[in-house]
Amino acid sequence: MSKITELNSATFDATIKKEGLVLVDFWATWCGPCRMMAPVIDEIADEMSDSVAFAKVDVDENTLLAMNYRVSSIPAFVLFKNGEVADKIIGAVPKDRIVQMIKRHI
Repeated sequence: MSKITELNSATFDATIKKEGLVLVDFWATWCGPCRMMAPVIDEIADEMSDSVAFAKVDVDENTLLAMNYRVSSIPAFVLFKNGEVADKIIGAVPKDRIVQMIKRHI
């Protein structure tokens, strides 16, 4: 069972405004680096879901969300803390870089 919630414009605000950390993966089905990062994010979600919520947004289906958060390249990993953008990583990166970003805000 996936620990990653699929978000859209109707569910996005309610999810990121929860107290605590939410890592949102902005991605698209046609994006090779996004597909490459999906198992990495799944692994991090399995390891850290007790302290961080994980979600993903398909930028093709939710272009306004991508624009609102200035996502112009994907994959983009945006970390929200108590509803506010706390950090961001663009592109395919090693697992430890995403884990370090999250740990800086726990």
